[in-house]
Amino acid sequence: MKSLLKALLPFLLAFGTEIPAYAQETEWKTLNDEAVSLAKQGYYDRAVTVGEKALQVAAQEMGPDNLNVATSLNNLASLYQDQGQFAQAEPLYLRAIAIREKVQGPGHPDLATNLNNLAELYHDQGLYAQAEPLYKRALAINEKAFGPDHPAVATSLNNLATLYNDQRLYAQAEPFYKRALAIKVKAFGPNNTSVATSLSNLASLYQDQGQFAKAEVFYKRAIAIREKVQGPDHPDLATNLSGLAGVYRSQGLYAQAEPLYKRALAINERAFGPNHPAVATILNNLGVFYDAQGQNAQAEPLYVRALAIREKALGPDHPDVAQSLENLAVLFRETSRVKEAEANEKRAAAIRAITNR
Repeated sequence: MKSLLKALLPFLLAFGTEIPAYAQETEWKTLNDEAVSLAKQGYYDRAVTVGEKALQVAAQEMGPDNLNVATSLNNLASLYQDQGQFAQAEPLYLRAIAIREKVQGPGHPDLATNLNNLAELYHDQGLYAQAEPLYKRALAINEKAFGPDHPAVATSLNNLATLYNDQRLYAQAEPFYKRALAIKVKAFGPNNTSVATSLSNLASLYQDQGQFAKAEVFYKRAIAIREKVQGPDHPDLATNLSGLAGVYRSQGLYAQAEPLYKRALAINERAFGPNHPAVATILNNLGVFYDAQGQNAQAEPLYVRALAIREKALGPDHPDVAQSLENLAVLFRETSRVKEAEANEKRAAAIRAITNR
């Protein structure tokens, strides 16, 4: 699984503008930090409510062009995006960008962050032609602001590479991923978790091309770093374990894949509880694993549970809900339940029509 790097901004001081009263700043910061925390736990509805309150406080107490307003707009947009509510997210990102361009100018790194996030919104919808110039502009800003070897440049390179990879433009993606990796190794050393992210992205690139031996090597390097630095129970490790399991599944090496999927699932359940979207992702992957072997009875409850989690956490119209519905539809057809399959396919198609994914 490839990692796009989107910034949910915890707290940014409004440099260059009038500093608001301390109590106002503190209230906004408390609300903003609470929204970020809730989002990390997967409580998106609650996070949106708190995020809207943070935006209201910032706008009323600090003025509509304050940089804290831009931060709140960015974070609220990110919350909508994570729930597949792309139409609600876009105008918020655009407002945040307009504020930063007005207050900080066209070459500020914070603007690059917001441009990156808007690009990811388009990327998520498959609107690659709209995403690419934003990713490139963010890259140019970061290179000018920080120089060619800064970690912020690596972030922009990573995201542009992922855009190309998702379009199967592998020859364009690979050098960007490799440059991002080199920057991170130089900046942080070989055993940093950011290095592990780049390694796993390269692994995914090779996996997508059927270069399974290379993918396995890179996933294993990423896993070794995460186990050493983050320990055996970190969700990022679960992501890489699931990726390596996918490499083995694609080769029919089921005995090697299954324990990795199960370990990834156990990690995420311990880290997030049983009803988090990250748990649903592994449940879905484990369902695909069993389905590929014709073990429908084992796959179905995993698909059903993943669907229920996604509907509750992400809302009924999220692209991940469509994925779960499609997987169940395939299973229903395999088990001669045509009416159930058609119902799921129809609902999934309606979601795809809304989200363009």
